[in-house]
Amino acid sequence: MKIAILSRNPKLYSTKRFVEAGEKLGHEVDVIDTMHCYMDVTSSRPSVRYKGKALPRYDAVIPRIGASVTFYGTSVVRQFEMMGTYSINESVAISRSRDKLRSLQLLSRKGIGMPRTGFANHPDRIDDLIKNVGGAPVVIKLLEGTQGIGVVLADTAKTAEAIIEAFMGLNASILVQEYIEEAGGADIRCLVVGGKVIAAMKRQGAPGEFRSNLHRGGSASLVRLSPAERKTAVDAAKTMGLNMCGVDILRSKNGPMVMEVNSSPGLEGIETATGKDIAGMIIEFIANTATPNKTKTKGKG
Repeated sequence: MKIAILSRNPKLYSTKRFVEAGEKLGHEVDVIDTMHCYMDVTSSRPSVRYKGKALPRYDAVIPRIGASVTFYGTSVVRQFEMMGTYSINESVAISRSRDKLRSLQLLSRKGIGMPRTGFANHPDRIDDLIKNVGGAPVVIKLLEGTQGIGVVLADTAKTAEAIIEAFMGLNASILVQEYIEEAGGADIRCLVVGGKVIAAMKRQGAPGEFRSNLHRGGSASLVRLSPAERKTAVDAAKTMGLNMCGVDILRSKNGPMVMEVNSSPGLEGIETATGKDIAGMIIEFIANTATPNKTKTKGKG
């Protein structure tokens, strides 16, 4: 097969692993900088151009689209789809999962467990917004934040009001969520491929840090999933319409709760924690399912 990896940096761990795994399995793999692509949008022969030339036909693409370039990145993926190229994650599914509010609304509609959440831009009654999610402590998130940036834990209602007012002063849309204290600053990253959890790890926040992101000094370890956690991860991926994703789950007294569904999950932490060749498993899935003009998983909303 001829596979394109849409990535801004060929030196990133995940990008390198996909190249290594693809070539090891006998495939031809190219890394293409998404933001340097430009498109010829025609009704007869749509194409993607790169460095002054039309790109060759690829059997499949692996989108590694960063949150900051979601709009343009998904446009490039959509162009490949118009050309009949199989994408492991469809452009519409990537956009769906990147919109935090939309993804939470979809998960809620499907009855998938998640923390009680409020959304606001300029609420008239900040105290009611806080009270409605169970009261302090609460977690306040910027709608556009990534990797734990723009996520704040407010211990008291007064602190929460002050933080929300500050974000409002920046004209920022925010999510206010109940704080799952029993999670103990840890979450579970489940990697779902083709409707199955192929690997999972527990991420523990650094001492004094409630965010478990590895980018913020958290640690990763092997974890055994309960049937409910496995089902929740698979259901969340299906709801988003993603063939490959990372589903972040909190262990709560009310069962597993989904925090986020990531369409471009990093591989370094979970490969290290589990010892599995995750990149190879994803390449094998692509080789077994890639069909021109078709993707395998469809989401709604």
